[in-house]
Amino acid sequence: MALARCLAVGLVGLDGHLVEVEADISAGIPAFVLVGLPDASLNEAKDRVRAATANSGFPLPSQRITVNLSPATLPKNGSAFDLSVAIATLTAAGVLPAEACVQTVHLGELGLDGSVRAVDGVLPAVLAAARAGVRRVVVPEATAEEAALVPGIAVRGVRWLAELVADYRGDPPLDLPAPPRPFVPPARSGAGRPLDLADVVGQTEARFALEVAAAGGHHLLMNGPPGAGKTMLAARLPGLLPDLDEDAALEVTAVHSVAGTLRGRPGTALITRPPYEDPHHTASVASVVGGGSGVPRPGAVSRAHRGVLFLDEAPEFEARVLDALRQPLELGELVLHRARGTARYPARFQLVLAANPCPCGRAVGKGVDCTCTPQARRRYATKLSGPLLDRVDVQLQVHAVTRAQVAEQVVGESTAVVAARVRQARAVQRERLQRHGIGTNGELRGPLLRGPLRLAPDTTRDLDRALDRGVLTLRGVDRVLRLAWTVADLRGAPAPERDDVGRALALRGAIAPGVAA
Repeated sequence: MALARCLAVGLVGLDGHLVEVEADISAGIPAFVLVGLPDASLNEAKDRVRAATANSGFPLPSQRITVNLSPATLPKNGSAFDLSVAIATLTAAGVLPAEACVQTVHLGELGLDGSVRAVDGVLPAVLAAARAGVRRVVVPEATAEEAALVPGIAVRGVRWLAELVADYRGDPPLDLPAPPRPFVPPARSGAGRPLDLADVVGQTEARFALEVAAAGGHHLLMNGPPGAGKTMLAARLPGLLPDLDEDAALEVTAVHSVAGTLRGRPGTALITRPPYEDPHHTASVASVVGGGSGVPRPGAVSRAHRGVLFLDEAPEFEARVLDALRQPLELGELVLHRARGTARYPARFQLVLAANPCPCGRAVGKGVDCTCTPQARRRYATKLSGPLLDRVDVQLQVHAVTRAQVAEQVVGESTAVVAARVRQARAVQRERLQRHGIGTNGELRGPLLRGPLRLAPDTTRDLDRALDRGVLTLRGVDRVLRLAWTVADLRGAPAPERDDVGRALALRGAIAPGVAA
């Protein structure tokens, strides 16, 4: 047979597209031509396929081999097409029967020895195949568990190309050695160790703010001197969040599959816990937001989808990085445009910012120990722009722990106790807001807050006064109302009262705690 077809999946962001791999073998000067808008790594597949098939005992004929990836206008990248190109070419050469790869998607990278190696993005690729009506996929054995997360799909995991060829030909099973083990990076120190909120000494107000942020899905800014516990608090926020539901877990796992972070995990089971990302302040825009050459890759904001993105020393980040967060904070997704294509990645995360009062961190109270010039302090304070801060619901001043608080040796509530209240508050919100298509108070918009969820004038009197004085913008008013609903949900009230609005104003930083507006 001189012409054969096989199926693969091309990914652009998280969107998968069914790709038909056509192989034609004709007379002429021996050559291997790959067309259909491949990138550099995919264009190298012709050399990997030729070596892999020869070392598997099925050398390709010395003729002109043309492989087309259709649709030709779709950008295609990566080494996941290797296996489908090999199967289509072997079918065209008559090594495999024509019906071998009918309505079967093949994904995998080939080693020169014929081994089938793991690739990134298997889960979203299999999801795309299922949506296109395909019911059988062949993937590397190392990613078979990941592919099996998609219901209604028959998954075949293979280790060697020769193993798959023997199966398609009906030959007896081959006794093949184990393929070379891929490099697995060592686990980070302390990974998997539970972080308990009870470890935090003092910080009653900050602990309450963290609970409110977790319960309502609110963004959080903590401003305070070094050593006050800002990083400790932020690292314990994911433990307060409830488990992901099935749809959210599948979505998060798909993002991490494309990003390549599933490799080296003990198994590739569904990610059911909210992720936590904490990039260093020297991170570039592409590493935080996403990007790269060709089709852009997901960054930290997408890997933190349905979880927490923590920016420690936030004013030290580049202004371009911080300003790029505005779109995902508002829309919950990121759209990256590049010359070779546009990628969409979900990015509905909780943003946690930590900042010092000044570059040296000692501008507390009268700031007598501060060594910063007034210009340096002003420049540092303006690193976080007003439009960004206006999108952060909770803006908290974290004070240094005193000697008296350490001497008291009072142990605060544990993560398990606080997480139980958070789950209960989330359940109340879900029941109240599901008819509006949202799940948490942090997603509430102005039309809902001033419409079906409008509060009585007596309840919002302090809030109206803060708006009249210019302490809050209209967006800030909406943020305070969101917080007020969450405070009421945590104490089991059907709706916020004036005290709840006052506490929300304090969490917003509009007034000091306990002071009426």
